[in-house]
Amino acid sequence: MTTNRRQFIGTLGAASALIAAPSVLRAQSQGVFRIGALCPVTGAGAPYGSGMQKMIIAAAEIVNAAGGAAGRKIEVVAEDTQTSPQAGVLAAKKLIDVNKIQALLGTWSSGVSLAVLPLTNDANIIMMNTSGAPALSVPPANAKGLAYRFQATNDRFGRAFAEICVKEGFKRPATMAFNNASGIGNTEGFRKAWEAKGNKVVENVVYEPNQASYRSELQKVLAANPDVIVTGSYLSDTTIIMREWFQTGQPVKWIIPGWAANPDLVKATGPEVVEGVISVDSVSNETAPSFKAYEEAYQKATGQSGQSNIFSAMTWDMVHALALAIEAAGSTETAAINAKIREVCNPDGTKVYGYAEGKEALKKGKINYEGASSVLDFDQYGDVSPSFGVFFIEGGKLNRRYVVNI
Repeated sequence: MTTNRRQFIGTLGAASALIAAPSVLRAQSQGVFRIGALCPVTGAGAPYGSGMQKMIIAAAEIVNAAGGAAGRKIEVVAEDTQTSPQAGVLAAKKLIDVNKIQALLGTWSSGVSLAVLPLTNDANIIMMNTSGAPALSVPPANAKGLAYRFQATNDRFGRAFAEICVKEGFKRPATMAFNNASGIGNTEGFRKAWEAKGNKVVENVVYEPNQASYRSELQKVLAANPDVIVTGSYLSDTTIIMREWFQTGQPVKWIIPGWAANPDLVKATGPEVVEGVISVDSVSNETAPSFKAYEEAYQKATGQSGQSNIFSAMTWDMVHALALAIEAAGSTETAAINAKIREVCNPDGTKVYGYAEGKEALKKGKINYEGASSVLDFDQYGDVSPSFGVFFIEGGKLNRRYVVNI
């Protein structure tokens, strides 16, 4: 049993390992609102999961320091999805059935979010994720309208990839997708956007995970003589693919999502292999005071820059948005909270950038919380539209050249 698997954050902000019987836990929950932090501490999402979890904890401490939400302190129970739908479901069941959480925050991969959302729907609790699959927006997954996405959809990523191809002058793109909702969603989003411009994708390959080699799939793509390959991939498979491509010597450019093309990829392959790779990721709301507060908290918790983990900025915002909605509702009932989430995040209202500021402003009227990860204007599906940073790997460093807005 580890602190990642079962960790409670005390209502005064101090961490305490309350590994106790459910009856004791229920007795201790009086006067609190319990959040489940379900992040990818291990598995493919491990480079981000620990920071995501820590920012849920740090944001809860800020809410509690300001007197809590609707008279309740926030308590956090943390579990690890292992970036696996099966493990995510088991962890979510524990959080819901044993820990009696009232909201679930932080799922990362689309496969995990799609597997967990039916459980939160059945429990009638709000679920906030950082996943991209379009299916998360609509019925049956989001039939109750209780899911909120803090990441761009895969369709939006695909549209950003298409805009980059236009800007960079590519004419013959091919795609390679990891066989899950996120990977295929990225490349299908790109294909639709590219074809809408009157263009064609020269080859499209979907590959299975956990292979020692992707040489045959790569050869099929390269045989089409693309000038760029757009991927929907993760770090481990991208590492193998990039090494095997480099060995072929065939010149081609790559557009890869940021969670796969990151400093860990450079370390794994060496800078020469990934020189010139274009990495695309949503970018934080970097000029907002909310980002400054998040950056300070992330630095304190991890010793690293908050810009290195966009997903942790999203989980920071999840707690703020949820707590402000609870405060605005004056209730911990799901329906009441759900009715207030867009009201406290979307225009029009007094712009606020932190919980204490927002709580005070609510006494005077409507607020508009602008987050660290994005401005957080939720559409009718519970989705937001972050901007996309376009990074080129040059000399082993990721250098942002420009931003694409969709």
